[in-house]
Amino acid sequence: MENVILVGCQLSSQRDERFDSSLHELAALTKTAGGQVVCVLTQKREKPDAATYIGGGKLQELDTLEKQLGASTVIFNAPLSPAQQGRLSAVLDAKVLDRTQLILDIFAMRARSREGKLQVELAQLQYLLPRLSGMGDSLSRLGGGIGTRGPGETKLETDRRYLRNRMKDIRRQLDSVAGHRQRYRDHRADRNQCQIALVGYTNAGKSTLFNQLTSAHTYEENQLFATLDPLTRKMRLPEGYICLLSDTVGFIQDLPTELIAAFRSTLEEVAGAQLIIHVVDASDPDLLEHEKTVRELLLQLGAGEIPALTLYNKKDLLETPFIAPEHALLVAARDPADRSRILAAIRDHLIRQMVPYSCSVPADSGSLLNEISRETILKEQRFINKDQVYQVNGFVFPDTVMAARLIPKKDTEIHEE
Repeated sequence: MENVILVGCQLSSQRDERFDSSLHELAALTKTAGGQVVCVLTQKREKPDAATYIGGGKLQELDTLEKQLGASTVIFNAPLSPAQQGRLSAVLDAKVLDRTQLILDIFAMRARSREGKLQVELAQLQYLLPRLSGMGDSLSRLGGGIGTRGPGETKLETDRRYLRNRMKDIRRQLDSVAGHRQRYRDHRADRNQCQIALVGYTNAGKSTLFNQLTSAHTYEENQLFATLDPLTRKMRLPEGYICLLSDTVGFIQDLPTELIAAFRSTLEEVAGAQLIIHVVDASDPDLLEHEKTVRELLLQLGAGEIPALTLYNKKDLLETPFIAPEHALLVAARDPADRSRILAAIRDHLIRQMVPYSCSVPADSGSLLNEISRETILKEQRFINKDQVYQVNGFVFPDTVMAARLIPKKDTEIHEE
């Protein structure tokens, strides 16, 4: 494992709790990336130094510590400008990284699907392009082709042109993948399939919950960003209603803008959901900040108005009493009893968006009865022997084909419990 020194600069506008939380998170990210933190260096300033982020005296102290501790990497707890990174690298013998680079590195480790790898590569290239020269100078020549080839073009310009062409190629491939994903979404919408998205801070337990609710076998581990590639599986409620559950990449404080942009097509799964399940690690001392971060990112994605169910997970790790807010659940993802409670809460949240129906189905219409059990929340099914019909009562999403078949148009008003 690489020996790493972490460097943080606390600004006057930053609270102690948030600054400490951010540094602890940086240490966890470093461990996830395969580094061992040997020292944490902090400084309080009104604003970061424009040239080297930290002051000259702190930089000398950092240089001394790096040599004494044999650190091969120095990671700053904030984005560094190309100029700052260039000057720091000129003074220090170790690799100089910032928070964004560290997160990008972890994402590169975790990506498994073709789309995930392309998204990470695009974000890395966007980050790298202005840093090729260390100063972000503009090209001395623009364009390419006739008149710009040969010895007249510098190595820097060649590298930049290669990166730009590669980014253009990746965007083209991602557009194709995004189009494929959109066709899937359109197909689901045509079939009136209910979409539910799992969101939450990284390592909140989303993948474990996803596996329990869908009987899937996705990778789950006590690590930051254990899941990067999105997955969608069928989930059946106790009444038989089938909906689609999507697991998403975990959120984090100060998530790099490059990553938000690169993963936008993936995160669009959240914006198109009928219900968001927000998973929170109840055992984390910074859970309030984590909740705030997730809500802010949901607003950025245009998903702030979608109904949400909050699950406070990992109750088995709690050392002090915890009272969940109203309309939220305190659960342990692997507890079978809690699985039943979660499914019941999901059902209740969906019913609030549905309309009630009550109708008779002929006894020989077995296929229709099967459709009703899969595409509606069926609360009651009685066989009336005298009329040879089934009396069915339940709830269905309005403006769907099934709603039109089961209830008159004038009655399709949202049901409120």
